[in-house]
Amino acid sequence: QLKGKKPLFVQLVLDNIWSLYEAVMKRDKEKIEKIVTSLGLKIGARESRHADPKVHLNAICSQWLPISDAVLSMVCNKIPSPLDITAERVEKLMCVGARTFDSLPPETQELKSAFMKCSSEGTAPVIVFVSKMFAVDSKALPQNKPR
Repeated sequence: QLKGKKPLFVQLVLDNIWSLYEAVMKRDKEKIEKIVTSLGLKIGARESRHADPKVHLNAICSQWLPISDAVLSMVCNKIPSPLDITAERVEKLMCVGARTFDSLPPETQELKSAFMKCSSEGTAPVIVFVSKMFAVDSKALPQNKPR
């Protein structure tokens, strides 16, 4: 960077995104057409002629870099397999707060083996783990909003 060279990520990723953004915001039709054809995208005439350039940008980016594919591949690559989980980790996930695994009801303790097997059999119990919860004011819930 001291010699004026850009990092590789900037050269390969960010510069391309910035040039696309700049071309769409400035409505440079020739550059946009070149980018769209080089990426092999099919942008509808409706999005291309829309008054808001962000609609055109969104149409291009959603085909070029679909977020659903990116998130799914990131989750598959980064999150460890549930089959690799240790017994101690399962016990920690099943216990809330200061409770210990031994203090859970026997029915709940039996779920530990099912949790570790990750079986897809029809007789296997369905286990759902909520990893994050957000506190919401009860007035914001749909059933509590004034009509």
